[in-house]
Amino acid sequence: MLKDNLTMLRNINGYSQEELAEKIHISRQAYAKWESGATIPDIEKCKRIAEIYGVSLDSLVKTESVEGIGSIPPAPAGKNIWGSVTMNERGQIVIPKAVRDKFGLTGGQRFIVFTDDKEGIALVPSELFEDKIRKITEFASMKADL
Repeated sequence: MLKDNLTMLRNINGYSQEELAEKIHISRQAYAKWESGATIPDIEKCKRIAEIYGVSLDSLVKTESVEGIGSIPPAPAGKNIWGSVTMNERGQIVIPKAVRDKFGLTGGQRFIVFTDDKEGIALVPSELFEDKIRKITEFASMKADL
């Protein structure tokens, strides 16, 4: 719920109710009522809060939960949590249908696998990666010609 997200985001970002209320141009008491669920902010105030935290308006007002964890804070704009997947014995996972649909992923498509020892794994469609490398190479050769 909105009230839970307001509390989580404020705490994660280290704001007091008073500091956030000042940023939104309201009283601390009005903000406290939003966090308690006694009242809810109007759409303009929600938009301002979403901008402060760098989240989408949609993610601000809905609660996301992950199995085994519970409620989680809204992800930054453009970032998503799609749920969990299980790897089988052969190291295969099934990418959720909603993700496949959103990114136009199809069977047989190739991916470049990136890892970060601390952050995890990322998959990038190979055609996207190869196109970016091609553009970088072209740019570098243009710079060399100058």
